Amino acid sequence: MTTWQIVRIVAGIFILLSLALGVPGSPLFVNSWWLAFTAFVGINLLQSGFTRWCLMESILRKLGIKPGN
Repeated sequence: MTTWQIVRIVAGIFILLSLALGVPGSPLFVNSWWLAFTAFVGINLLQSGFTRWCLMESILRKLGIKPGN
């Protein structure tokens, strides 16, 4: 797996988990503030789309994961 694949998988997991924890109708509902985490992940994805830089991808490269194209 490449860094860009891992970043997208982790972002997807974070978004789904935070929605499950933040939407009042969910059986896993904890608090509506979990939706702020969803927004944080979305903002980071948007930022990386414009700047072509992602902190998590940089960390994964330093850990030896091969970069994607």
